[in-house]
Amino acid sequence: MTATATSIPRTLPVAEPASRVVLHGISWRTYETLLHEIGEQRLFLTYDRGELEIMAQHPYHERYKKFVGRFIEILSLELDIPIVSVGNTTFRREDLEKGLEPDECYYVQHELQMRHKWDDIDLTKEPPPDLVVEMDYTHHAVNRENIYAALGVPEIWRFNLNRLEVLVLGGGARYQPSSKSLAFPFLPMDEFKRFLQLAMTTPETELVKSFREWVKKNLRVR
Repeated sequence: MTATATSIPRTLPVAEPASRVVLHGISWRTYETLLHEIGEQRLFLTYDRGELEIMAQHPYHERYKKFVGRFIEILSLELDIPIVSVGNTTFRREDLEKGLEPDECYYVQHELQMRHKWDDIDLTKEPPPDLVVEMDYTHHAVNRENIYAALGVPEIWRFNLNRLEVLVLGGGARYQPSSKSLAFPFLPMDEFKRFLQLAMTTPETELVKSFREWVKKNLRVR
């Protein structure tokens, strides 16, 4: 049986809240020091004008962001779409006093401009990622969408087991729901969501292969 024939459970589990600490009155210098000291440890730091949230990652979070990432990589490979994958790189601007790490993010429209950029990205001179992926499984004390909007990120995919939302930055620096992706306008988002939901009941390799076959048979870049 292929993954596309596997049934989606009616009752979808909810991830336990992630461990987190929220600190107030934190200076930009302290935030940057913490980023340096934490290094490669698996923590997310979200900073907005003195408010700092430190959150530990959760297995639910990690597994689903990997699925989204693998599906995007399959899209780019099978349809010959150049992308630059920058994972959960820290994006920050001192002049705005805002910074955070996406779950996953990509340059698509600006791939050519960022193709040879391997060191720190300066958002005062270079574009933010074209697409950010956010796992929406717990409440954040610091509003991450406001930070993305201030940094100029044009598109967010926000996913939990029940919902996949495409949010596009519009007038007034606010995100609006959209039925289409800016980065991949040919992609039926309901189908993409369906494959993600099948991860609960389908072996990972089988699901990835099934998604690849679906892309090859059904999608064309227009």
